[in-house]
Amino acid sequence: MKRIATHQAGIQQGSHVLFSDYENDGVMWAGTGPRATGFAVTFNHPYRSPPSVMVGISMWDLDQKTNQRADISADKITETGFEIVFKTWGDTRVARIRADWMAIGEMPNDDDWDLY
Repeated sequence: MKRIATHQAGIQQGSHVLFSDYENDGVMWAGTGPRATGFAVTFNHPYRSPPSVMVGISMWDLDQKTNQRADISADKITETGFEIVFKTWGDTRVARIRADWMAIGEMPNDDDWDLY
């Protein structure tokens, strides 16, 4: 469990189209086997420590003739950002994916001291 001082809690969110591979026969649309792509997100305001990040698919466009396989996650989470990672495998053909994310964590306070 992550405890957050309520007077310093910060929530940031966003939405990103990760790819649109059907337009140019990209690897998610034309390829087979294990495939992955990442999208770097930079927070507008840094957190005091790495926040909790949730990622979900808010739009998907997949070929109905193949199995629909998808894995989405947040990776490399730091105080300043993270990476959205989308994976598929087998014969799945993914035309495009949009991901929504939300980060919740403790924000720095003007009264914090930096001791070196």
